[in-house]
Amino acid sequence: MKKTSTPNDIFPLFIKQMTGYECIKEYRFDTIRRWRIDYYFPELTLALEVEGGVYSKGRHVRPSGFIGDVCKYNAMTMMGIALIRVLPKELMTQKTIDMIKNFKR
Repeated sequence: MKKTSTPNDIFPLFIKQMTGYECIKEYRFDTIRRWRIDYYFPELTLALEVEGGVYSKGRHVRPSGFIGDVCKYNAMTMMGIALIRVLPKELMTQKTIDMIKNFKR
């Protein structure tokens, strides 16, 4: 499985500078299923998932991947974690910054 984050991932630093919020990459929210959130904002109890492969028939749009994501997203909701989903090209954009800044619990 291809990871969204890399050791050189600058998104957590970028988002801290732009919003003031701490951002944890590859946050494991379920130890039994070993599910991870691409990015997690503990102060907001907010997850941000980067949905790759939309145009290349990647994991998120194939039936088994889609079904797995539904289970994962429902589990997050039941734990009180809100979710924002973005495409890779939207990650480091004003649109995403604004969604995080304007999020209200």
